Amino acid sequence: MLNIIGTIFSGAIIGVLARFFFPGAVDMGLLATILLGIGGSVLAGWLAHRGQPGFNRAGCLASVLGAMGLILIGRLLF
Repeated sequence: MLNIIGTIFSGAIIGVLARFFFPGAVDMGLLATILLGIGGSVLAGWLAHRGQPGFNRAGCLASVLGAMGLILIGRLLF
C-alpha cells in the first residue's frame, strides 16, 4: 500500500517538475500530471536498462527528462 502511495507522490512531483521545465504552456489536470510523472519514470527506467522488460524506476532527473519527452511526443502526435 505504501509503495502505491509513494509512486503516486513521486509521480506528482516529477510531473510538476516536467511541466515547469517544459517550454510553453502544458494544460493538464492533476491526474494527468501524476500519470505523466509515473510514465516518465517508467520510460526513463526502460531506456536506462536498454529496453529489458519489467518495471524499472529511474532517478529523479532521468524521470523528469522522460516526462518531458512524453510531453513532446504528445504534442507531436496530437
